[in-house]
Amino acid sequence: MSDDPVRPSGVHRARVEWVDTDAAGIYHNTTVVRYAEAAEAALMREHGIPDYFPVAPRVRYEVEFEASLRFGQEVETRIELVRLGRSSMTFAFEVWREAADSEPRRRAARGSYVTVHVPDKEAGGSAPWPAAWPTALKARASAEAAGRTQ
Repeated sequence: MSDDPVRPSGVHRARVEWVDTDAAGIYHNTTVVRYAEAAEAALMREHGIPDYFPVAPRVRYEVEFEASLRFGQEVETRIELVRLGRSSMTFAFEVWREAADSEPRRRAARGSYVTVHVPDKEAGGSAPWPAAWPTALKARASAEAAGRTQ
């Protein structure tokens, strides 16, 4: 993830639950997708874009798994909007296992994905994002960055 303070970002904290694991208590790879999307939902809520998900399907997804997560461990997922296109958004994310029981904090997974604005599922095809959405994403990120430099 970058150190660019102008990029909109979101955070989701959770605990690995039994439903997230196999019988040995090790997380399923699909759990990472849910954590990333929960962080994305936090980002969109914080920027006042509640209607985003029904019109923004994922068209590309890539993950590198670096460490296991086990039942009961606390995790933090960070997501960052790295590219805002005319009708697409590219996100980068990291899932971190929090330090516990003499184990240090460790990155468990990192990846990226692309969403595309498809407002009319029947007609298909992408369309530009509503003008208010990029404005909200850019304005809040710029305001947060300005606040950090003061």
